[in-house]
Amino acid sequence: MTGREGGADLRPAGNAPVVVLVRPQLADNIGACARAMGNGGLFELRLVAPRDGWPQPKAWSNSSGADRILDAATVHANVADAVADLHHVLATCPRPRHIIKPVLTARGAAAELHAIASRGLRAGLLFGPERAGLDNDDVAHADALVRYPLNPGFMSLNLAQAVMIMAYEWWTGQDETPPRELMTNETGVATKARLETFLTHLTAELDASGFLRNLPKRPGMVRNIRHFFQRGETTEQELRTLHGIVTELSLGRRQRGRVERDHDDAG
Repeated sequence: MTGREGGADLRPAGNAPVVVLVRPQLADNIGACARAMGNGGLFELRLVAPRDGWPQPKAWSNSSGADRILDAATVHANVADAVADLHHVLATCPRPRHIIKPVLTARGAAAELHAIASRGLRAGLLFGPERAGLDNDDVAHADALVRYPLNPGFMSLNLAQAVMIMAYEWWTGQDETPPRELMTNETGVATKARLETFLTHLTAELDASGFLRNLPKRPGMVRNIRHFFQRGETTEQELRTLHGIVTELSLGRRQRGRVERDHDDAG
């Protein structure tokens, strides 16, 4: 085995597409691509005529533990051989010219790949060499092209970044992580009842301190305070902390004689 012992246990999960690197030039980039693949659940790597041969130790040292992807990588003389057992092939191509094929975004390509996989068919993703990308003969093996909708004034990706975009879109196409969630760790979101208890406590202390002494404005001030705390998902721990703050402020006010001074001033 060429890779390091003890690498991450990366194994094919489901009917994921194959990543085909066509004439990759640098071992470092091959390793970085394996790293990107592992992040997105793409585990089968095929290399077409790598410039410096294969295997290359630098690939493993740049894969951040994605050793098993590199260990299982296969080498092919040409694109036709690399895709021979696949049913569909998509080719990343930033500047398609004089070619009539469907052009998909990365997200659209991921959706297409999931649809293909759901039918029990196998698909592959072609990525061209670092400098020139895929040529027309390479693209001739593809059913469709993939073009990333990036800033048209600066579309400059290295090979691993190009692989990472497709790996991300493939993974998120089946991921059920909610788009937004509140990290509460050991605590939980407080119920409205608990929030009401705190607001009652706070309002009582604000009345006692004289903060709400302007009676005509008091209802609006109380509403504004309530809106502030109702704006988000206050947690149980936050309410406990706030209760403690209000209690300590009240205690400090009484210890300093604020109540008595306010009473004397009013008299």
